[in-house]
Amino acid sequence: MVAAALVSRYAALAGFLSLAVQVVSAKADGSRLPERGLLDPICRRIDDETSSATKVYYPGTPKYVEAIHHWSWRSTEHSECVVEPVTPEDVGRVLQIVGETRTPFAVKGGGHSTNPGFSSTEGVHISMGAFSEVTYDAATQTAQIGAGLVWDDVYAALEPHQVNVVGGRVSGVGVAGFTLGGGFSWKTNQYGLTVDTVEAYELVKPDGTVSTVTESSDSELFFGLKGGLNNFGIVTKFTLRTHPQTEDVWGGLITFTANSIPEVTAATAEFSATVTDPKASIITTYNVLAGSPGISLLLFYDAPTPPAGLFDRFLEIHHFTRDVKTRTFLDLVKAPPSNVQANQRGLFHMVPVLEYTPSFINAVVNQSVYWGTRLSTIPNVLGLHSGTFFSYAVEPFLPNIYTHNANPTAYPYSRSRFFSPFNIYFSWLDPLEDDLFQRSVLESARELLDAAQSQGQSNLGEVPLYPNYAAGTTPVEVIYGDHLDELKALKARVDPDNVMGLAGGFKIPV
Repeated sequence: MVAAALVSRYAALAGFLSLAVQVVSAKADGSRLPERGLLDPICRRIDDETSSATKVYYPGTPKYVEAIHHWSWRSTEHSECVVEPVTPEDVGRVLQIVGETRTPFAVKGGGHSTNPGFSSTEGVHISMGAFSEVTYDAATQTAQIGAGLVWDDVYAALEPHQVNVVGGRVSGVGVAGFTLGGGFSWKTNQYGLTVDTVEAYELVKPDGTVSTVTESSDSELFFGLKGGLNNFGIVTKFTLRTHPQTEDVWGGLITFTANSIPEVTAATAEFSATVTDPKASIITTYNVLAGSPGISLLLFYDAPTPPAGLFDRFLEIHHFTRDVKTRTFLDLVKAPPSNVQANQRGLFHMVPVLEYTPSFINAVVNQSVYWGTRLSTIPNVLGLHSGTFFSYAVEPFLPNIYTHNANPTAYPYSRSRFFSPFNIYFSWLDPLEDDLFQRSVLESARELLDAAQSQGQSNLGEVPLYPNYAAGTTPVEVIYGDHLDELKALKARVDPDNVMGLAGGFKIPV
């Protein structure tokens, strides 16, 4: 009976995917959708009114397919066309055209968002891939970084200079969305969030004008861009402070099977409560894969060798695999197989956590097993679903991380109350189950929020959610809190016609 149900379910899923491929193919060659692509007047106008260096790609071309692709297949939408501008001025002309015509559009940097419509659209898709420069200035100890890059590219470019920036922790994460949303890094304990290290933004405003925004040139807009996402225009370049980087760092990935979960949980709670060395960091992720619980543990120390004993409790636990060593920073970032879940459907969400106690982490374990069993592709008494991977990431930070910047930023709206961003991620295959998995992620987050509060972590509802982890259904008030009125006023000044409201994301109302 179970085998028959399994065959039937996968046959239905295969049929759906086959149909989806046909639809995508039809959209790609335009043969069944004559109103799209080359005949779209807005795309033709953009092609005509931007420089010859800027390219417009239509369905059926490899560049189009590459540009609309996202890490999470759920976030990939088929646009009328793809525009790949090469200058800020051309970005400005595109914004003027979509603003005049009220055409929906999207801006994609790295494409790592799991929220549909945040960097994808059925309108005009703006690909930032041509903004790919990294320029290090030793005199100012800053790096100018293009908005089309992923952090892997940035680390590789800065490595010969023996400097680094506060950027992403795993491979494949885009610079632009990560930075505009805040940015928690392996370096955050030492230097704060990525937004705390931004010195300047090259910004194309909604009216098409190009400006370099700094604290001195426009302090209000500088504040708004630090966590304000895509609400105030399109950033084409970031100038970040750099920091000295040793030739090598220490760390990597250890995996554990279910038998080791209690020991790793105890070691994680102890590390979170007792380790104060800002160069040390961990991510303990409770996973369920193919119905089997386990742990992926990332260790990091910002030097070639950690102090004796710092990570010993983890290293003494019986492991399944271990790849921990002295290596370059870039090699460490590439160590976890973060792209294994690419090209599936997925959703991130988060819970703000004040303290990773053993009891809270045990609640995390219970949630991972419950949902990983209930929604897995492995047959069970509740039936068969298309869930492939269930991830709950414990990410402890030092309680002083928000003190590295004395100036206010759009995110986080409160720097007086410490929290760590606890991440939840589910991936699945069947588009028909999108609503089910979204409801499940949100329900799991509510259960863990209740668990934290029942254990004395009070007023978590007043703590801002990290926009780079938050599900797309999160109210904008929860992200910007007391800063929302100030951001509304800034929005009215910078974007009175709400051009950026034509793009997806967490939108600040006019």
